[in-house]
Amino acid sequence: MKLLLLEDDKLECKKFKDVATSKSEVEFVTITNSTKEAIQSVRRYMPEGIILDLELNNGSGSGFEFLQELRKMKLSVIPKIVVTTNVCSDSVYEYLHKNKVDFIFYKGQNNYSHENVINTLLLLKDFNNNDNLNLEIQYNKEDKEETERMLSNIINNELDLIGVGKHLAGREYLHDSILYLIQNQGTENQIPTVKYLSAKYKKSASTISRNMQNAIISAWRISAPDDLEKYYTARINIESGVPTPNEFIYFYVDKVRKMV
Repeated sequence: MKLLLLEDDKLECKKFKDVATSKSEVEFVTITNSTKEAIQSVRRYMPEGIILDLELNNGSGSGFEFLQELRKMKLSVIPKIVVTTNVCSDSVYEYLHKNKVDFIFYKGQNNYSHENVINTLLLLKDFNNNDNLNLEIQYNKEDKEETERMLSNIINNELDLIGVGKHLAGREYLHDSILYLIQNQGTENQIPTVKYLSAKYKKSASTISRNMQNAIISAWRISAPDDLEKYYTARINIESGVPTPNEFIYFYVDKVRKMV
């Protein structure tokens, strides 16, 4: 996979190069801190994947400028784009997804690593942005762990956006239910999510269901109504005012599938 890196931190560049050197499946055709040079590289080499830093304090241009210029090129095949950034805000998140960014890594998150960034691009390589298809993941022993990590990151980010707190036991159950259904829904291995969680956590079904509902109620109490309307777009029963765990889980199963 031919990769382009737009990054102004020399140490970051070296770490990405070291990972690429250890992997026969990838090579960097260009590493630059210049938006102009990056666009020229796209024209010349047609990279299949792009790693993009938003802020080029020690370079020229910015990741935002690069995305604007890339859109003007009207490429028939759009490279997979992964953003790495220290900037974390709803407006930036929304802007990036409107500009066809495939994945966002916040450099401060616990599981951030240069290898994880490159592995995510490799996983995304076979998904066509032009096909309006739901995610259908074919697992093998080599890619299952990285695919799960990628999906887990997306789910956790979505839960953060609507204020489902990490301190709540129900958050973990909701996360695992969404991930489980994305991986198993419609397969012969699928069992009810509560039964799956009961076996995994050695908790009763009633405890798990109650904790999931409490986590949802907590989010609807503390989060700004505008955020809830923006990120949770499914209809909610007027009498209860909050989604049930099943409604919540299946909404995010569908949403995450469409995001990947």
